[in-house]
Amino acid sequence: QVQLVESGGGSVQAGDSLRLSCAASGRTFRSLAMGWFRQAPGKEREFVAAINWSGGSTIYADSMKGRFTISRDNAKNTVYLQMNSLKPEDTAVYYCAARAGIEVPRVARDYPYWGQGTQVTVSS
Repeated sequence: QVQLVESGGGSVQAGDSLRLSCAASGRTFRSLAMGWFRQAPGKEREFVAAINWSGGSTIYADSMKGRFTISRDNAKNTVYLQMNSLKPEDTAVYYCAARAGIEVPRVARDYPYWGQGTQVTVSS
């Protein structure tokens, strides 16, 4: 089992930045690929970004590319999502997800472990 705890959400103005963190426990962190997803009210869960076990490979949703950066610190068992130039349409609950192995999928169903989510609200 893997336990994931997100933090760093909040309410900000358009154009501001936030950094989300996700602390993992319960399994060797270096064995995990990590992803970030988000879900806005009335919408399906959406892929944001993902990173492989070493941090050497990252993928992003097209709408976040250039504004969001995913990274990880294996010594701290933590993955981060740096979000810049935030827009009102980025408002959502952001979830951290994990899976064992070397693949880095974009699909939520491929991640068996999930955090509880952290709310990000961007006002115009």
